[in-house]
Amino acid sequence: MMTRRMLILAGALSPLAGQDKKLRILVLCTGNSARSQMTEGFLKSFDKRLEVYSAGTNPSPRINPFAAAAMKELGLDISGGTPKNAKIFTGENFDYVVTVCDDADKNCPNFSGKVGKRMHIGFIDPAKATGTDAEKMRVFRKVRDEIREKFSALYANELKKNLA
Repeated sequence: MMTRRMLILAGALSPLAGQDKKLRILVLCTGNSARSQMTEGFLKSFDKRLEVYSAGTNPSPRINPFAAAAMKELGLDISGGTPKNAKIFTGENFDYVVTVCDDADKNCPNFSGKVGKRMHIGFIDPAKATGTDAEKMRVFRKVRDEIREKFSALYANELKKNLA
């Protein structure tokens, strides 16, 4: 029986076999300044084989500073992200296109590229929070934690299995 090393040396098996599978994921919301950026940050932190992008149907000029602060509390830096228009991705292929707000779900652009699975996992818009900065931060933390919980479950129950 040939070992994995023998198969690699014989050229019958790539040294990256079983390690090179990736999933391309696009996360959409309206402004691409909070929910989709936080989701992108979490997904990227779960597994380097997830090739994650985020965009908005009506992108904001910059990432919401409360979203960046909420993620930084968990050691994830999303402050360097830039909101992008969803239209720039419509010709690309994705294994998953996930909307994280109702508006993006209703106004999701048509994709000419292949989309394996389209899904909606919605969250309230933390950018609409009012009150003091501390009160706004509480809303961003709540949404951040909900995103982490739902996308951790998606990764464990579906994405990880599709990478095997």
